[in-house]
Amino acid sequence: MNNTPHLSLESSLRALSEEISQGRRLTVDEALTLAENAPPPELFALADQLRRHFQGDRADFCSIVNARSGRCSEDCAFCAQSSRHHTGAVCYEQLDAETILALAKENEAAGVTRFSLVTAGRNLTDNQIEYFAALFVHLGHETQLSLCASMGFLTPEQATRLRTAGVSRYHCNLETSESFFSEICTSHSFNEKKETLRIARDAGMSLCSGGIIGMGESRRQRFELAVSLRQLAVDSIPLNILDPIPGTPLAHQSPLDADEIILTIAMFRILHPDATLRTAGGRAQLGSRQADCFRAGAGGAIVGNYLTTLGRNIASDRAMFAELGFSL
Repeated sequence: MNNTPHLSLESSLRALSEEISQGRRLTVDEALTLAENAPPPELFALADQLRRHFQGDRADFCSIVNARSGRCSEDCAFCAQSSRHHTGAVCYEQLDAETILALAKENEAAGVTRFSLVTAGRNLTDNQIEYFAALFVHLGHETQLSLCASMGFLTPEQATRLRTAGVSRYHCNLETSESFFSEICTSHSFNEKKETLRIARDAGMSLCSGGIIGMGESRRQRFELAVSLRQLAVDSIPLNILDPIPGTPLAHQSPLDADEIILTIAMFRILHPDATLRTAGGRAQLGSRQADCFRAGAGGAIVGNYLTTLGRNIASDRAMFAELGFSL
């Protein structure tokens, strides 16, 4: 039985903000009570206050490049790149060094500070890791970008090789809560993902991990994901909104409404206040309400285009953040 006292509904949100700022962390049950009872505008204001306290007003932009696409052996129900789904996704073994360097310089010139190479597949061979490690070294010489990688499951030796090549952050999404994970993937486990994050941390890299909301999970399960990320001391949380892709098992999944999406962003901030919380794929579904995400706790974004879907151009995102009062 959970002996943690439930959140007192008589406590003011101002007092709660102070408690969280001083180290208090809410349980899933407390978060559910808060989400179900606090007026949304006040909840969003609390999340925004915590974002300012822990992160300040500087917008955090990162960009990802699909460096190896398609033919993935895994069965993730949301993914266009799984070989088990018929989506028509583009497949290629790896981008060449010239293309990657040009993309990196283009993003740096547009104001991006972090740049990640992402590869499809369960994992890479040692030879493939070596190829990308050499690319990271080259990027480190040619740009001032902070370098990130998302290359599936790692061995300790592979993690060390990436770190020595200049990769400062490793990405591996948990995707959803442990209690819902088997509903969206059976070819690998939630614990395998956690183990790769631990391996990356042990190699000296900071951690980027988040998930996708709107896959059929409950609100409780979304909050469970946030707490799991907190327990792993994840530094950066990309929060995706499911973009149902024809040919995947989730092609006909009903979308979350905008209010639930923004509430989820606010609660991720409240549950894991000191992480960089960034919007990622699917935020275009919010249309004109995208800006509300950054009034409710998010402090960054994956900008430009995504792995298999299109995002907004970087100039539009920078203009939106500037209008919201963020520094760039």
